Amino acid sequence: MAFTLPLPQAQETDFGDNEAIMAEYRAEGTRRALAMDNRGPVELGPDGKLLPTIVESYRRHGFYVFTGVVLQDELDDIARDVAEILDRAPIAPDAKVDRHGQPAIASDCEGRGYRLVKPLSDPLGGTAANHGRHQIKMLEPDIPEDAPEWVVQVLLGTLQHSDACLRYYAHPKLLSIVSSLNGDDFTPFNETLWIKHPRLGGSVSWHQDGWTHWDSEELDGDSHGFNTMLQVYGCDAANGLWVVPGSHLLGKLDIKQLRDAEGSDRLPSGVPLICGPGDVAVTNRQAVHGSFANTSPNVRVSLTYGFHRRKSVLNIRSGGVHNPVSLYDDAYIRRRSRMIMYGIDARRQRYPDEQPFIYQPLAHAAGQYVWNDAARADVHDYNLQDIGI
Repeated sequence: MAFTLPLPQAQETDFGDNEAIMAEYRAEGTRRALAMDNRGPVELGPDGKLLPTIVESYRRHGFYVFTGVVLQDELDDIARDVAEILDRAPIAPDAKVDRHGQPAIASDCEGRGYRLVKPLSDPLGGTAANHGRHQIKMLEPDIPEDAPEWVVQVLLGTLQHSDACLRYYAHPKLLSIVSSLNGDDFTPFNETLWIKHPRLGGSVSWHQDGWTHWDSEELDGDSHGFNTMLQVYGCDAANGLWVVPGSHLLGKLDIKQLRDAEGSDRLPSGVPLICGPGDVAVTNRQAVHGSFANTSPNVRVSLTYGFHRRKSVLNIRSGGVHNPVSLYDDAYIRRRSRMIMYGIDARRQRYPDEQPFIYQPLAHAAGQYVWNDAARADVHDYNLQDIGI
């Protein structure tokens, strides 16, 4: 890439008295992650679906790393847009202007946009936020003296702010993965850009996503959907997400108990996502997962796009975290799913020789979804209709 992201610089830091054991934990986790059988390229059968061995591995472990999904030219497009998103971020959580004194991206949106955090902090751990799913607080390293007051951690509603991110949303390999795991009538959940700043990135406490179906008699390993995470620069044990394999099949767990049994936030069965640039990790939302503060010199940029089975959301009333509490009826789902169709057309314009993915639920109306200025106006605040369960 011919440019660098506008990231604040900071002095080296580490986990202090816990640094040696953290280094050992990261090394052992990496070894175990690379020894697992849930890594490789997207391989499709004659029916256009993932090979059964891949699906079985994902369903057993609760995550899978697909290698080499996105090529460098597309990664460059995404990185350019990410650079602008960071350059035009608000200077503080409640600010409406960027560092240039201009209106920040998403400052005119009603829906949730940027989330900024204190460097190396865990702002959600041990709080009641997000239905209290972040039960424990992660270890917070000392903040470097030259650190800024705030760093960007998240931008929600990403597709309305970046054509490159919208085009990737319709990547044929990505949507083939989704349809293989959730069926041809899959639905969106939400879309988020995650930034893990070098030497400053905050942690995300171990947690399980989802809150709607835990007590359902029909609960299974796929009830709360999954997230796909494109790694623009790659990720490792220091700056990447960690997952507890198989935990998506165990129901709602007491993470405080898991922490107390170990005596620290270093859950012994956790493994990190090890990805190169262009790899896409799929992680079940019911799996126990989280990330540590990033004291390494390497940035992580993840495009995290979530998806559900239609049967898990149709006529369900839920929300309250990513979107207002709503009834997800057919009209609601169809309206939210238009983002897939806009992505398909935006991608067609950029890659005219590529065979586009056919999204079955709206294929009959494909001509209605043309990515142009009118469509850009139509998707303003689209994430107010996320499908959070």
